Amino acid sequence: MRRTVIKVIFVAAVLFATIGHAQAEVRILASPGGQVGPFIELFDRVNASGERVVIDGPCLSACTLVLMMVPTERICVTRRAVLGFHAARSIDRRGRIYAEPEASREVEAAYPTLVREWIARRGGLTSRLLLLRGRELAAIYPRCR
Repeated sequence: MRRTVIKVIFVAAVLFATIGHAQAEVRILASPGGQVGPFIELFDRVNASGERVVIDGPCLSACTLVLMMVPTERICVTRRAVLGFHAARSIDRRGRIYAEPEASREVEAAYPTLVREWIARRGGLTSRLLLLRGRELAAIYPRCR
């Protein structure tokens, strides 16, 4: 039986630093991605909390699920923000990696329109990591104030 994973193991210690409740924000400092399940659970809780998400460093692979789970108006980016996208894949018990084209299509379709269009202009989700940063990212998501 295959398990869906995205490149690297979920690393909670470096993933998020929640800034006090008075500021009501979650700050993504550095996330290499990981298994999809923990990210879905985490971003579901963040969405329900009403907190703002500040992307303040690399948010790669499964971390980008935040874009489809938290409303766009509650996400902002800093100059250090980088979003990294690639096609979904699974790893079996023997460590073999398999492409998951149907999952890739579903994930791509769930991203906000401007992100989806940016991905499409670069050939869609493939095994190659697509990095969205700088001016291109700031044209989609506002800079944090």
